[in-house]
Amino acid sequence: MELDLTKIKKVFFVGIGGIGISAIARMMLLEKKEVFGSDIGESGITNELQKLGAKMTLGQGIDLIPKDMDLIVYSIAIPKYDLEFFKKLKNLNIKILSYPEMLGLITRDKYTIAVSGTHGKTTTTAMIAKILIDAGRDPSVIVGSLLKDSKSNLVVGQSDLFVVEACEYERSFLNLKPKILVITNIEADHLDYYKDLADIQDAFKQLILQSENVIEDYSKYLEKVPKLSVPGVHNRMNAAAALAAAEILNIPEVVAQKSLAEFSGTWRRLELRGKTSQGTIVYDDYAHHPTEIKASLQALREIYPTKEITVLFQPHLYSRTKALFDDFAKSFEKADQILLLPIYFAREEKDESVSSEKLAKAITETGKNAQAFLNFENAENFVKALNLGSKDVFVTMGAGEAYKVADKAFNLT
Repeated sequence: MELDLTKIKKVFFVGIGGIGISAIARMMLLEKKEVFGSDIGESGITNELQKLGAKMTLGQGIDLIPKDMDLIVYSIAIPKYDLEFFKKLKNLNIKILSYPEMLGLITRDKYTIAVSGTHGKTTTTAMIAKILIDAGRDPSVIVGSLLKDSKSNLVVGQSDLFVVEACEYERSFLNLKPKILVITNIEADHLDYYKDLADIQDAFKQLILQSENVIEDYSKYLEKVPKLSVPGVHNRMNAAAALAAAEILNIPEVVAQKSLAEFSGTWRRLELRGKTSQGTIVYDDYAHHPTEIKASLQALREIYPTKEITVLFQPHLYSRTKALFDDFAKSFEKADQILLLPIYFAREEKDESVSSEKLAKAITETGKNAQAFLNFENAENFVKALNLGSKDVFVTMGAGEAYKVADKAFNLT
């Protein structure tokens, strides 16, 4: 029997600080449900949820979950990285859903526009959302970042339009049945789960079969993309995909183009953080795949053809770094200096066969200047000693917390 969300009064979120799951927690708060949650650490997202009324505890354990919950929503990382805890969750006699299952339930009766692909999902989702908002279509939106205009990962609209970022990890997106499916690109990633590229393609094929309108080839819309304020060829491609979706939704081309021209980007997607008192331009970027790194550096090089670009990169996951090691080593061509933080391993077991030190050596062998640091403090001290000035661009990269080094080294807030 399908869960009736209207009858749910109390919801507990395991991993409430996650960028996707926190959007649903926020939605539940807006629907006047009691929201509880746990996470292993505090963040700006968890602090904001607490301000909105969520009751959050730090840590992870069955004892943190009140017994009178109507529903538990959990991050899909839980079964993989804490199986014993997950088994206990299932034995609580409380209805439990994964974040992707909950997203599928929320969008079930909506006109869902899902944006999938290995790269560009967040920006394309945000572009489509902005077009719809500017066109007065009043959509709901869940995006894997923070929208610049609302400073939120959630927009709650009154129409039946719902724009969502559809993640391919563990075939999560198969919980959706989109009216419009946008596929930005397909490339090898998440190889800790998928066997190979063919396995990934099979997952996308299944998603295509349960979608009504599929946008795969949007190259013909490139010539219609206006001048953007966000740089890079990859963003022009994202904008072309957004124009294709707008056409299906019968939004006038001129309205969509104006909206895209005014699009200012999203949080941590080649985000300009500011300029230091010495004139160094500082960016932060979520790129954590070789293709994303190359695209972001190409975009920066377009804007700053003569400046020195220093990258502080934190590899994300042993499994991804190992599977794409050679590609990572070749992805920093447009940078002048590459600094590496220790691998952000989330809850993976340590893999001695791969490290930032080994990656730095491989990058150096391509002719670039690269070095690795044992910890954030060492990297921060090194960056301070560089005495970067007006000829420099400094960019932190990765899905982890490399940006914290820039916060301290440059006194950013």
